Amino acid sequence: MVEKLRCPECGGEEFIEDESRGELVCKKCGYVLEEEYIDTSPEWRAFDSEQQATRTRTGAPITFTKHDKGISTEIGISSAELYKVPARKRAQYYRMIKWNKRLTKSKDRNLSYSLSELARQISYLGLPKSVHEEVARLYEKAVDMGLVRGRSMESIITALIYAVAREKGTPRTLSELSAASGIEKREIGRAYRYIARALGIKILPAKPEDYIPRFASLLGLSGRVQARAREILKKALDEDIVSGKGPTGIAAAALYIAAVLEGEKRTQRDIADIVGVTEVTIRNRYKDLVEKLGIEEEVEKKAQEAAKSEEEKETKKAQEKEGEKKKIVLE
Repeated sequence: MVEKLRCPECGGEEFIEDESRGELVCKKCGYVLEEEYIDTSPEWRAFDSEQQATRTRTGAPITFTKHDKGISTEIGISSAELYKVPARKRAQYYRMIKWNKRLTKSKDRNLSYSLSELARQISYLGLPKSVHEEVARLYEKAVDMGLVRGRSMESIITALIYAVAREKGTPRTLSELSAASGIEKREIGRAYRYIARALGIKILPAKPEDYIPRFASLLGLSGRVQARAREILKKALDEDIVSGKGPTGIAAAALYIAAVLEGEKRTQRDIADIVGVTEVTIRNRYKDLVEKLGIEEEVEKKAQEAAKSEEEKETKKAQEKEGEKKKIVLE
């Protein structure tokens, strides 16, 4: 179906592509809008993956995630290739490998190593392909401008991940980036400020709601808790409560309140361990939110009910264990 067109006869907006005739036809009145379409599909057919691999004549799309954009060739990728060459040709084969490596530019060697490190960090952090592609593009731009010279390539890559992940709405905390790269948070911050100034990157601070889905998933909270946390953050934004405060602390406090209200309570220690902030920070942000939103009594009541329910469960378990012990003694 093709949209955003209008039939000149009946004004219809729904059309059918007739691939056998190469025509675009109005679904309502049958008026032919276009004819003699160019068929861009392959002229061959494949019935399994082996036939498709042998008949296709194009490779993978160009990508910044590979140092050669995925379009160059390499001689002697593995030692197994040697045994495919006749014995009398092996000396020539060795020379070709050697000169192939010698002719590789320093930029390609740099990108080959750094992009493999980038792929490792992206996998560790669970970031999407769009972030991977954009970071690789910006890193190559930084290499061309000479910004990496004299600096740790790992710190530059980590700083770019921090910036691009925030831009794409999938932010990661400095603690997570430090754990993924093995670089101190202070060094990541220094590299970020340098690379952002040099490349002209201007990114607004991360929003607390951007952290909600991932933190909720790590804590095993339901969709209802996520929705309630987003409502709390929206009200907090309207009341101008979140201004000037760290987004991770606000997100953690909102999740804690939402979990209590929805009967899926998690302790502040559990949330602090996942989010990477202190319990004191969560407690302070929690007090700000419940007091200024006027939900302190409701949250306290729910918390007491949850504590009472938990206590009853523990008592019941203890009674069941005691009953089992008595039963064993009697037997």
